Amino acid sequence: MDILEAITGRRSVREFTTRDVARGEIERLLDAAAQAPNHRMTQPWRFYVLGPEARRAYGEALGARKAKRVEDPEAAQAVLEKTAAKHSDLPAMLAVSMVLDDNPEIREEDYAAVFMAIENLSLAAQALGLGTHIKTGAVMDDPRARAAVGVSEAERIVATIEVGEPAATPDAKPRKSAAELTTWVP
Repeated sequence: MDILEAITGRRSVREFTTRDVARGEIERLLDAAAQAPNHRMTQPWRFYVLGPEARRAYGEALGARKAKRVEDPEAAQAVLEKTAAKHSDLPAMLAVSMVLDDNPEIREEDYAAVFMAIENLSLAAQALGLGTHIKTGAVMDDPRARAAVGVSEAERIVATIEVGEPAATPDAKPRKSAAELTTWVP
């Protein structure tokens, strides 16, 4: 698969088969991620490969946040349990963090570099026949989620990535063409 096929074929995969993702496959994804460009060669990314217990703990943190929106206590507990079980059952889950630099300019550059690393990882997964689902959001700062991942106070979780063999590949969502979003400046 060439890079253009990987780019156009990549999707956010939400359903995976039960096939385990081998350690060697994960290492290849992480090696691809670490090749991302980064200004000043700060290499700000840190990778956490979450095992079943850590995935469940992360799912419990996310589930607790979702359960707060449910009034019925039994239904809220069901939401928490369903979310925890879903995460525990994932074939693989990664968390990608960044080291927090004191300089705001470097911190912004590093944040962009981490997302380039995440894109490298997702394209490498596509090339290996794996699917990914990249997730971001306020849960990244939740103390329970941070504890589940094991990040230090000197890091910020940028995204989690669910990885596995796709059970189904979603259709492409409509997108505007690059020509519609491009201004040629003389």
